[in-house]
Amino acid sequence: MALTSDQLAARIARDIPRGAYVNLGIGQPTKIADHLTPELGITLHTENGMLGMGPAATGHDIDPDLTNAGKVPVTELPGAAYFHHADSFAMMRGGHLDICVLGAFQVSATGDLANWHTGQPDAIPAVGGAMDLAIGAKHVFVMMTLFDKTGHPKLVPHCTYPLTGLGCVSRVYTDHAIFDITAHGVEVHETFATGLDELRNRLALPLESAAGHQVP
Repeated sequence: MALTSDQLAARIARDIPRGAYVNLGIGQPTKIADHLTPELGITLHTENGMLGMGPAATGHDIDPDLTNAGKVPVTELPGAAYFHHADSFAMMRGGHLDICVLGAFQVSATGDLANWHTGQPDAIPAVGGAMDLAIGAKHVFVMMTLFDKTGHPKLVPHCTYPLTGLGCVSRVYTDHAIFDITAHGVEVHETFATGLDELRNRLALPLESAAGHQVP
């Protein structure tokens, strides 16, 4: 079966290296925080001005003044720091983050990202800090479903939605497979209850198996 969002969050958490400074985008990526253990030494940054964010807060741990950028109550880890919004964006734009994990409406085969607007007249744009993260983080990961509600692929040859960043995405984590965006094209790093042939049939772009990885 395809992975649930919680299972996918746990899978992404496994790929974040020890000691990394990471920003988790609004929506599904925030679930990754619940799968990071203190001994990994990973520091989470939020664009609304916090360094050292912990897992989501529940019950008596909820503090209405302590939230992530998506207004979700969170906990703080020992040594957590708070700062001005402008300082937070300076960290994002200045190349100080090792990884950001963002949601997306579409990702192209060349790593273009579209995640702030569908272009529909009744859609509400949500720029946030995605454009700053897309160009400022050393590595941009995307966490999304591989297909939209109508069954159309979200990993596409070319984005048809307004772009957030050009050629910025290095890896795409989806409920059906993990894809690496390389200079040679899209490589399938790992699959979940699906095969390479099935993915090729459902996606309108060439796919190759990542070197050194066994993909059925």
